Amino acid sequence: MIPLDALVAVADTILTRGDADGDDLRAATERLRRRGAADLDAALDLARPGCESPRETDLRLLLHRAGFPEPELNGDLFHEGRFIARLDLAYREYRVAVEYDGRQHASMEQFRRDADRWPAIAGAGWLLIRVLDHHLQNPERDVVAPVRAALFSRGWHPNS
Repeated sequence: MIPLDALVAVADTILTRGDADGDDLRAATERLRRRGAADLDAALDLARPGCESPRETDLRLLLHRAGFPEPELNGDLFHEGRFIARLDLAYREYRVAVEYDGRQHASMEQFRRDADRWPAIAGAGWLLIRVLDHHLQNPERDVVAPVRAALFSRGWHPNS
């Protein structure tokens, strides 16, 4: 049996790459109607176009399950007409961004680009929560709590 989150990550990838749309995926699950079809339905309910890696999907699902609003996925941030960054998950209304920094961010060249954009993101009035792999070992403390604090500081409240 494939874990639900892995199914969601696959569906996110298919939707993001444009290989199929939600209707295509639903039609495919309708044709299955055997063992696993309920899992596929559940995964499609959670799937979103825009996640560009399985870890972004994991992060999005973690924040969804914590009760946060739906983030914008991989949206561009401009400030005063200038491109600042492409944000993994953005709560645009609250100016809170959540970035998953995977191994590709470990190269010195990428790290320098990232380090240059962090103050630019802050200068545009945004709070940035950076998530690394080890933060997912204690997600409530290292991911959910900082995102909750950032959103609260910007006026978000559950059920708002």
